Amino acid sequence: MAKAKIVFSCQSCGYQSPKWLGRCPDCNQWNTFAEERFEKATTPRGELSLGTKEDPAPIHEINTAEEGRVLSGIGEFDRVLGGGLVPGSVILIGGDPGIGKSTLLLQAFAAVSCKGLACLYVSGEESPRQIKMRAERLGIDAPNLLVLSETALERIIEQVKKIKPGLLVIDSIQTIFSTAVPSAPGSIAQVRESAGSIIVLAKKTGLTTFLIGHVTKDGAIAGPRLLEHMVDTVLYFEGERGHSFRILRAVKNRFGSTNEIGVFEMKEAGLKEVSNPSEIFLMERPLAVPGSAVVCSMEGTRPILVELQALVSRSFLAVPRRTTIGVDHNRVALLVAVLEKKMGAKLFDQDIFVNVAGGVQIDEPAVDLGIIAAVASSQKEQVLDPKTVFFGEVGLAGEIRGISQAEARVKEAGKLGFERCILPSSNSVQLKHIKHPELVGVASLRDCWKLLFGKD
Repeated sequence: MAKAKIVFSCQSCGYQSPKWLGRCPDCNQWNTFAEERFEKATTPRGELSLGTKEDPAPIHEINTAEEGRVLSGIGEFDRVLGGGLVPGSVILIGGDPGIGKSTLLLQAFAAVSCKGLACLYVSGEESPRQIKMRAERLGIDAPNLLVLSETALERIIEQVKKIKPGLLVIDSIQTIFSTAVPSAPGSIAQVRESAGSIIVLAKKTGLTTFLIGHVTKDGAIAGPRLLEHMVDTVLYFEGERGHSFRILRAVKNRFGSTNEIGVFEMKEAGLKEVSNPSEIFLMERPLAVPGSAVVCSMEGTRPILVELQALVSRSFLAVPRRTTIGVDHNRVALLVAVLEKKMGAKLFDQDIFVNVAGGVQIDEPAVDLGIIAAVASSQKEQVLDPKTVFFGEVGLAGEIRGISQAEARVKEAGKLGFERCILPSSNSVQLKHIKHPELVGVASLRDCWKLLFGKD
């Protein structure tokens, strides 16, 4: 019998070392190394080969005819995937526990199965009875939706070859284990082996496969980083626990746009797609309150209007607080410094709180102008025009820089009834053909300040 090879693997990033380490040199996480044993395989691993035994072919002779996509019937879901499900694709979806990953896929699979396509839902965490109870709560009655409670990889592959479904979901990949790997389920070796076998099976048979993944406390998908490189698409399902809205975000997509999002609302009967998220996010916006500004953010190809709130109050601490929710903390600190330096705002002894209403995460510089307007409005106790939308990047010299997709943002603002857009001058010059809403271009922070608050 061959001697087993012992290595220590980081359970956070997959880094391997011949000895135990207190801190991972790759991801700098502490106490993440676990012992794993590897035994030399006694039989060839032919099952994990994607080879077709064909000779190399000139690239111009390769057939690129694309197989037709399968629509799930859930518009927001199909939008994020790039227009539907691609046969043979492998999609990894991650999110916090209880956010609605299983509910989303159960609803999507039920919709697809109603079109006559067999779907196999494999759960390593719930019994068939529990899945049935959830399906009844969601009002799902799909005879082509098959349920299997199993964690053994070999048994799952056997059932897939027997049933030959059109869609497969594994909930979750961290619970699946292979008897060929002498380590516990959820370990780096088991996740890599299980995912690799399922991906090869999907590519060989044209089986569209979803892998649900657990996330770490930092929000990243648990397991080796290699897992995200192996799959075709990586989706994150996110949202604040105190809000009913959920956002499905694509961060990798070989068959469509990245950074595309779909918006859903969690209700008692399951997830309901939100076709016009801007209208929903602005529904409860107060109209005559200082510190409230409407900004337009691009999420993929979709412009979304959200309310950005700021609160500036006197601090009684040695170091004033700078608290942000929904926007980058460092970005807000930078903008506050620009506001103090260029406009003489006295914020050194003020606590500043910035929040994006609705639990949305915004990560683009186009909302800089809205952040500054909201902070200045709260400090000066002056209400901003509720029919005005702000967007523009603010530089360290106080200049307002142009942004991308300005026309799409302006059209979205006009569609929702806003009367004025304050935007960079470079963008307003390019959009002279737009008559409504009114476009007001500003070249510097001082121009915007005079426009909103007059001369000091």
